[in-house]
Amino acid sequence: MRTIIFLLAAWTSLSLAAQNGIDRVLQSVEANNTTLQALRAETEARKLENRTGIYLDAPEVEYNALRGAPGSIGNRTDVSVSQKLDFPTLSGLKSRIADGQNRQAEWQYLSERMNILREARLYCIDLIYYNALGREMETRLAHAETIAAGYRRMLERGEISRLEYNKAQLNLSAAQGEMRRIGIERDALLAELKKLNGGLETTLDDARFDDLPFPADFEAWYAQAEQRNPALAAARQEVETGRKRVALSRAMGLPVLSGGYMSEKTAGEHFRGVTLGIAIPLWANKNRVRQAKAAVRAAEMRSVDAQQQLYGRLQTLYRRAAGLKQSVEEYRRLPDALSHAELLKKALDAGEISLLEYIVEMGLLYETANKTLEAERDFNKACAELSAAMR
Repeated sequence: MRTIIFLLAAWTSLSLAAQNGIDRVLQSVEANNTTLQALRAETEARKLENRTGIYLDAPEVEYNALRGAPGSIGNRTDVSVSQKLDFPTLSGLKSRIADGQNRQAEWQYLSERMNILREARLYCIDLIYYNALGREMETRLAHAETIAAGYRRMLERGEISRLEYNKAQLNLSAAQGEMRRIGIERDALLAELKKLNGGLETTLDDARFDDLPFPADFEAWYAQAEQRNPALAAARQEVETGRKRVALSRAMGLPVLSGGYMSEKTAGEHFRGVTLGIAIPLWANKNRVRQAKAAVRAAEMRSVDAQQQLYGRLQTLYRRAAGLKQSVEEYRRLPDALSHAELLKKALDAGEISLLEYIVEMGLLYETANKTLEAERDFNKACAELSAAMR
C-alpha cells in the first residue's frame, strides 16, 4: 500500500521547468561543440576577409633605364612613384560596409548557435522525462514483483489457480519490458548529447520539471522576440549593408585621382616634379548601381519573408504551449487518485475484485501518470522552442 501511495505522490508532484541541470549541459555543449568551434573560426575569418581590400591600393614605383642610340645622345633614366587616391566618401563607405558585414556574420553565428543549443535543450527535456518515467517504473516494478511473489506463495499453498498466477507474472514481465525500453531511450539521448558535447560524456539526472513563466500576451512577447532573434537581425543587417552598397556603387562612378613624383634624367638634363592623374570610369561602373539596388530589393523581400515565417511559427508554438499548459494544470487537479488506489487495494485484499480487475484499474492510474509526464514534457519542449527564438 505504501508503495502505491509513494508512486502516485511522485507523479502528482512532477512539474515543468528550466533546470539548472539543463543550463549546465548547455554551457558544456557551447564550450565543446565542434560545429560551433568551426563556425566561430569561420566567422572570425570572414570578419578579416570583410576588412580586406577596403584600404588604398598599393603605391606604384616605376624605374626605367634606357640606353640611347646612337651613343652620342647619352642614356635616359626615369623614376616615378604614384598613388591612387579615394575620395573620403568612398573610403568611409567601404569601412562602414565592412563593419556591417562583420555584424551580419556575428548574427549568423548566433543563429547557428541558437539552433544547436535548442537541439541540446530538447534532448535534455526528453532525458528528464525518461528519468522521471524510469523512477516511476522502478516503483511499479517493485510493486509488480511483490504481487508476483505473493501469488507464487498462494499458488504453492493451493489458494489460487495457475491462471491467476500467470496474470501476476504477465504484469511483472510488462513492467520489466518497460524498464528495458526506458533504459534504451536514455542511452540513446545521452549518446546524442555526447555528440553535441564534442564527444565528451555528459550526465543529467534531473527527474522533475519546475514551473516556467509563460507569457500571458503573445503579441507583447513577440515584439521582444522579434528584436532579439538573430536570424531576423542578420536579415535586417543584410538590407542595411545592401543600401550602403548602393551608395558605394554610386560613389565608384566618381573620377579616381592619382598623385606622385617623377624624375627624368638625360645627358646634361634632369627633370623632376609632381604628377597628377585622373581616371574617369565611363564604362566600368555600368549596371553596378542597378545590380546593387536589385540586391537590396531581394534582401528586403527575404527579411519580410523571414519575419512572417517566424511570426507564424512562433504563434503556432505559443498556441500549442498554451493548450499543453492547460492540460498539465488539469492533470494536476485530478481528485482522489490516492484514495482510489487505497480502495482498489482494500477491494483486492477482501476478494471483492480479481487480480485482473485490480491490474486494469491500476493501469488506468499509471496511464494518467504517464499522460501527465508527456504533457509536461511536450509543454516544456514548446517553451524551449519559444525561448530559442531569442538569443
